Amino acid sequence: MRTILAAAMIFALSVGLSACGKDDQSSAARDAEIQKKLQDAMQKEKQMYQGMQKGVETVEKQMQEQKEETKR
Repeated sequence: MRTILAAAMIFALSVGLSACGKDDQSSAARDAEIQKKLQDAMQKEKQMYQGMQKGVETVEKQMQEQKEETKR
């Protein structure tokens, strides 16, 4: 009985330790995935900002052209 209990404890400890190792790997994978998603979001935000800048420049150019036309 004692050997069965000892074997069960050793088995439980080995399963527990192996699960801890998997958690580190999955944690690293999650961290990498989060980092990638953050970079993608930052890239999209940068593109959106650049698009807004171009839009503002276009509107400013149109306003300038209208001012020049009214002066004529």
